[in-house]
Amino acid sequence: MAFLPSWACVIVGCFFASLAETSNISDLYPPLWEESPGQFADYSVENGKYIINPWNYLERMGMYKILLNQTAGYFAKFAPENELNVLWGLPLQYGWQYSSGRLADPSQKTNCGYKPGGDLCVSVDSWWADMNYFLSALPFLAAVDSGIMGISSDQVVLLPPPKDEMEFCYDVSTCLSSFPETMSKWNAFYQYLQSPFCNFDNILKYLWAAHTSSLEDAVKKFEDRYEYYSKPEADFERSWYTAVEYLAALLFPTTLFVVHDFQKVLPPRILAATDVAPYISNFTDLQNAVLFGMNILYDVNKYTGDRFCVSERKLRNCFSLSTGIRNPSATKLCLEATVVQIEGEQMSECID
Repeated sequence: MAFLPSWACVIVGCFFASLAETSNISDLYPPLWEESPGQFADYSVENGKYIINPWNYLERMGMYKILLNQTAGYFAKFAPENELNVLWGLPLQYGWQYSSGRLADPSQKTNCGYKPGGDLCVSVDSWWADMNYFLSALPFLAAVDSGIMGISSDQVVLLPPPKDEMEFCYDVSTCLSSFPETMSKWNAFYQYLQSPFCNFDNILKYLWAAHTSSLEDAVKKFEDRYEYYSKPEADFERSWYTAVEYLAALLFPTTLFVVHDFQKVLPPRILAATDVAPYISNFTDLQNAVLFGMNILYDVNKYTGDRFCVSERKLRNCFSLSTGIRNPSATKLCLEATVVQIEGEQMSECID
C-alpha cells in the first residue's frame, strides 16, 4: 500500500516548504552557542583530566562546539564556513530541545531546567536529555579516541547525573566497553572523514550508521521516562524515534542551513494532554501537519513493520549535493514531483 511512503513524503515535503535563505550564518547557531565552551581549556582540569558536566546545557553544548571546530577542516572542500559539516544536526537538535523546554525535569519535582536558577540544568529524568546523551557523549568520546581532537583518550571525563548513573558511560574506556559497536561506528565515521578520497554521500552513510546505533543503544533504557509526560508528548517521542530511522534511510543531509530550517516545523513546546494534531491552535499549519504525519508514520510502522523501500530511494535522489544542500529550492521541486510519482504506487519489497 502507498499510505506509509506517502506520509513519509508529506513530512519531508513539509520540511522543505520551510526552507529560507539566511545571509548571516551566526543567526543559525543553536541557543547560547557563543556562550558555550569552544576548546578543552575552557573546562576545569583535575589530575590532568578535563572535567565536563554534560548535565549543564552550556557544557554539553561545548562538547559539540569543540567537535564542530575540530572537524571543520575536513569539510572545507565542501563549503568555506563549515556550514556543510554534517555534525551540525547534533547541536541544533539539542538546542531545539532546550528552547522547547524538553531538557527540563518533566516530573517537575525539581527546578532543573526551569527559571529562576535552574534553566541551564539538563534533567536526567528528561527522555530527550537521556537520548541526546548518547548523541553527545558517544560521538564526542569516539572523536577523542580517534585522535582528531588532539588529546589522548584518558584526558577527558564526563560527570555522572544525580541518579541512574549505571545507564551511562563517562570516558573513552567505559564507553568502549559498554557500547563497543556504536563507538566503533563513530570511530569509522571519523576515520573516513580523514580519508583523502571521502565524498559527501559516503560521509552521510557513516554518520547515519553511527547516529542510529547510538539511539538503538538508548531507546530501551529510558522507556520509564514516558510516564512523566502527557500522552501526546510521549507519543511524539516514540514517533520522533521512528522518523529519525526514515531520515537515516534517506541519508538526510544534517547540515547547518538544512537542519536549522527543518526545525521550524517541529513542536516549539512540550505537548499538553489537550493537544491534538493537526488542530493545535498555537502551532503553525506546517507544525501541525508534520506532527500529525509523524504520529501516523509511527502507528503504521508499528503495526505493519513496513519500510518505504522503493520510495526511499527515489526521495534520496532529491538530496544530492548539488540540489539538497546548495539549492534547497531545486530540492523542494524534486520532492514535490517525487511525491506525485509515489502517491499511487504500491509498497514493494526492498531489494538491495
